[in-house]
Amino acid sequence: MTTPMKTSIPPAHEHPFAQFVRILGKGKKGSRALTEDEAYQAMTMIMNGDVLDVQLGAFLMLMRVKEESAEELLGFVKAVRESLHAPTDLRVDLDWSSYAGKRRHLPWYLFSIFLLAEKGHRVLVHGASGHTIDRIYTEDVLQDLGIPVAQDWDSCRAQLDQQNFAYFPLRKLCPRLHQIIELRNIMGLRSPVHTLSRLINPANAPCVIQGIFHPGYRPVHQVAAQALGYPRVDVIKGEAGEIERNPDIECLVQSVRNGELVDETWPALFQRRHVKEESLDLQQFVAVWRGQAQHEYGEAAVTGTLAIALKLLGEADSQESAQTMANALWQARDRSRF
Repeated sequence: MTTPMKTSIPPAHEHPFAQFVRILGKGKKGSRALTEDEAYQAMTMIMNGDVLDVQLGAFLMLMRVKEESAEELLGFVKAVRESLHAPTDLRVDLDWSSYAGKRRHLPWYLFSIFLLAEKGHRVLVHGASGHTIDRIYTEDVLQDLGIPVAQDWDSCRAQLDQQNFAYFPLRKLCPRLHQIIELRNIMGLRSPVHTLSRLINPANAPCVIQGIFHPGYRPVHQVAAQALGYPRVDVIKGEAGEIERNPDIECLVQSVRNGELVDETWPALFQRRHVKEESLDLQQFVAVWRGQAQHEYGEAAVTGTLAIALKLLGEADSQESAQTMANALWQARDRSRF
């Protein structure tokens, strides 16, 4: 059930949430970042619906201007994870977040996910759709392909058992976070929810892969994931913010490996850049999977993204072997799937 927004005027004494707005907004000299505990308390109140609309709006926009610290993200994520009530016995190999949507290129990363699933890796994808205009989202494409999305943890488990991947929309996974993401077109700006949602790893997968758009967030996600205790994590600047390697440019992967921070640069796969799509045609997308059409950029995006994921999962111990394996999986794909 979605927690309703609150608009009533509080009594004369200060509202408990006011302290967190004040910390962030008390001028250039008086304001500061939240501590982990303060961030946890603030997000707990937000998740419980114990804030007024005006407070939530002010908090989100002050945080957006300041930008979240790793410590704040840690507190936010801990509060959100407590509200998810995820089953403790659900086995997931790889957590894959999808919140950005695509507008310049087709969602080639989906083919990377399908290939991981064909190889036997259980991939849980969670995300949101529709919060930013003029983009196509994972959920929309899956529905066009005739692939159902999970409605609860039971259907999520069933899909993982049947096809080794499931897409769990945020509106079902965490209605309150989805409600806040939907404010994107009202506020005109994204909020910290777009950042913290990528970090929630709801099923406690041992491997986590994340895509961000702004490079400055990459090390913040890396450090927050380390503090959350996730053993194996990769963070990349993905195409449009999705987990998709742009084959035209170098890709810096900032990782966590058993508590240690590791950076690795993957080279560009082409010497020249490709132009963006004139239109995002899902018929062409499917034709490439079927082998009825070729797409130099798209196929390289698929195998390049897949190679990073394979190395994260421990399937390969070098970039070269990961790319070779990815190429082989692409060639051996089930072309009759769609």
